Amino acid sequence: MARQLAYVFDLNKCIGCHTCTMACKQLWTNRGGREYMYWNNVESQPGKGYPRNWEQKGGGFKNGALQTDGQLPGLEDYGIPWEYNLAEVLLEGRGDYVKPHVKPTWGPNWDEDEGSGEFPNNYYFYLPRICNHCSNPACLAACPRKAIYKRPEDGLVVVDQERCRGYRYCVKACPYGKVYFNLKTGMSEKCIGCYPRVEKGVPPACVAQCVGRVRFVGWREDKDGPVFKLVDQWKVALPLHPEYGTEPNVFYVPPVHTSPPPFADDGRLKDAPRIPLSYLESLFGPTVKSAIDTLAREIEKRRQGQPSDLTEILIGYTNKDRFRL
Repeated sequence: MARQLAYVFDLNKCIGCHTCTMACKQLWTNRGGREYMYWNNVESQPGKGYPRNWEQKGGGFKNGALQTDGQLPGLEDYGIPWEYNLAEVLLEGRGDYVKPHVKPTWGPNWDEDEGSGEFPNNYYFYLPRICNHCSNPACLAACPRKAIYKRPEDGLVVVDQERCRGYRYCVKACPYGKVYFNLKTGMSEKCIGCYPRVEKGVPPACVAQCVGRVRFVGWREDKDGPVFKLVDQWKVALPLHPEYGTEPNVFYVPPVHTSPPPFADDGRLKDAPRIPLSYLESLFGPTVKSAIDTLAREIEKRRQGQPSDLTEILIGYTNKDRFRL
């Protein structure tokens, strides 16, 4: 029986430091036509994300049918990579100040920390994103060359570079915007789940380098692992946009205490969440209310000095508690 590697990201713990992004960038995408790619990114939500407006680009499945009307993002939607005149100013003594060689108009995290709402009740939270390594990947279904496949040993979705011809149907089909086109090689590329590390029992770079202990990784079917317990036992970790029909294997613990309650007109705090439930439901589906209620109940037990197995898991004291490979 094939195994499936899966992830849980606890959005209550993400501080938006981008250490995960830099770990992935330095390992996989800092050269060779991948400069504009961020296989891992952390975006502020509500926001336009990366690539820009990826939630409106289409793709995925509807009623089981592959959607073929997805849009190809332009390079400007990712952000054209730019460099600074560091050598000119700092080493050669020419120029008055450090500046980019081109005037950027968009890039990853361009709208970071902006969020939505009006002061003093504005809000945002960080949403780290990688390839979901879906159980029903739209990119795989869209490829006429059968260049995309799921590895039976771990369920990771990868692109066979020898079979790929760069048709970019996979880029259009992925509703999460997590397949990229390499202009230098003429082929599609994407997050590979750090499978060379996984094969050695080492967690992916983005997971291992997370300073906030946000990320959990393990086998989907491992009933003793944190992923199974958070997804299937406690049901507090949910897929992003389940309506896309791709059956993602990255799950999120929705934010329940990343911001204070909102203010009423008289300046008092309301007994209500600052982040609207309707918005969280638009991201994680209709079961988000149940997940938030479970989280709130277990957190309150902890505050009262009572034991809570769920909060013990979410704290993730050690690497062994969070990584089970």
